[in-house]
Amino acid sequence: MRILVLGGTAFLSAEIARQAVAAGHDVTCLARGTSAGPPDGVTWVRGDRALGAAAFTDVAGGWDEVVDVSRDPVQARVALDVLGPAAAHWTFVSSCSVYADHSVPGADESAALLEPLPVGQAGTPATYGESKSAIEHMTLTTVGNKAHIVRAGLIGGPGDGTDRYGYWPARFAANAGPVLVPDIPDDATQIIDVRDLAAWILQSAEKGLSGTFNALGDVVRFEDYLAESQRAAGTPKGNTDAEDLVRVDEDWLVGHGIEYWSGPDSLPLWLPEGHDGFQARTNRAARERGMALRPWQETLAATLEDERQRGLDRDRKAGLRRETEQRLVALWRLEQR
Repeated sequence: MRILVLGGTAFLSAEIARQAVAAGHDVTCLARGTSAGPPDGVTWVRGDRALGAAAFTDVAGGWDEVVDVSRDPVQARVALDVLGPAAAHWTFVSSCSVYADHSVPGADESAALLEPLPVGQAGTPATYGESKSAIEHMTLTTVGNKAHIVRAGLIGGPGDGTDRYGYWPARFAANAGPVLVPDIPDDATQIIDVRDLAAWILQSAEKGLSGTFNALGDVVRFEDYLAESQRAAGTPKGNTDAEDLVRVDEDWLVGHGIEYWSGPDSLPLWLPEGHDGFQARTNRAARERGMALRPWQETLAATLEDERQRGLDRDRKAGLRRETEQRLVALWRLEQR
């Protein structure tokens, strides 16, 4: 197959390109390459999609497969207009953030979506879900039954630049004193390994699969994820009486300025009220169409190895700073006396 990846230098798009080359496909990546280049074996066309249609001058023509991971509806619109008519198959990597309601566990692809961002409006981090919703709509309108819409959840595994899934195993591996943990043992976590997601996207392209699917891992209890993180890091499994595991009430954390999910001084995978289904949607439709998932423990182990290589004490995009954690642990213990 002749495959064009719009991107190919970061996390998922790079993994798709890497696997496609390994499978013997002819792969071209259109990317600026400002922070990294695409994998070995691809044809790299340097291009900045902010330039509009001019960015696609050197990749015009028919492609067996086009993969777009864009979050900007303006740029996605141009790509669809220029490349869509001649493409045999089109994959758009969307997100489960397009859903309007995150409160219901087990919801499927028929759940209501956010209103798409208005035509011509560029996406921002604050309108991520609406932007992806808009791109889904325009993709289906432009390429119709050639479209494979992949609604990914949280993507984990080696190379994850968000620092979310790797925070907990890395924190245990750092062995830097008591670990502050939100007291949410039964909350759901749901991560898909980037390698499994890329493999299914490529497999689906080879088969010409069309339709819209949740591309998610299986649900794992937060407590089980923590215990496996400790085991992988070589530390004893925690329990409610363990000195090294400090379980803290959610309201207390909020009251002391700790953020949900991601960002500076956050606790990754912890979600606010009303998000019981955010990491607990069904993946059955994709499973039935060939999406294979490795054991989540393997993803965690590979993520921890990647964390060790990148540095357990590096500055992170998500998680507590060590000084914040130490201050909060001391304050919590003082208040519990």
